[in-house]
Amino acid sequence: MTVAEIQRALLARGYDLGPMGADNALGRLTIAAVTAFQKAEKLDILYPGTIGPKTIAALGLSAAGPVAPPWIAEARRYLGLHERKDAARLDKALRLDASEIPWCGAFVGMVVAATLPREVLPVNPLGARNWLKFGSEIKEPQIGAVAVFWRGTKSGWSGHVGFVVGHDKTHLHILGGNQSDSVSVARIAKDRLLGYRWPRTAPDVPIGKLALSTINASVTTNEA
Repeated sequence: MTVAEIQRALLARGYDLGPMGADNALGRLTIAAVTAFQKAEKLDILYPGTIGPKTIAALGLSAAGPVAPPWIAEARRYLGLHERKDAARLDKALRLDASEIPWCGAFVGMVVAATLPREVLPVNPLGARNWLKFGSEIKEPQIGAVAVFWRGTKSGWSGHVGFVVGHDKTHLHILGGNQSDSVSVARIAKDRLLGYRWPRTAPDVPIGKLALSTINASVTTNEA
């Protein structure tokens, strides 16, 4: 299930998504259209504008496969952007100089703000460990969970934050910023994990354990 499929279903029902149409980005026009659709269908949605099984079913779409949270689709739009090679686009999106400021927290904050406009961000989202106060704690990895890691030493103040997109026996597969100076998917050792968080305004946390998977990605040990 992709954002573009949801957008095409909304367009077929006459909802206005602006000039970009089904661009696979969960922007504010798409969120507004989802909200209007949910209201028109009288769907019981705790946080209107978020997309879960009820909305997908009402749109007549199949949710047989796993549904990646919309913030993961948004994060994937930036995959490959490098803090020096793509500085103009990346700095504009993050609203900072990524070559001068550690930006993993800024990347997570940008993605969450774009797709979950009602979500409360940490007081200082640039501080990776501040994301331990974000949303609600969950105990197991799930696609879309915010994962916070220690960096340097466990008892220090440095850290790293990104989104879970998979895991194997020893490493989490993390989609994040400032990984080899770019937006990438990297493997990070599970023994560096400080905690998982889930947005409060998002649909319910998926039920069940996330299956182990393999990925062709490098292991990162220092995301400075």
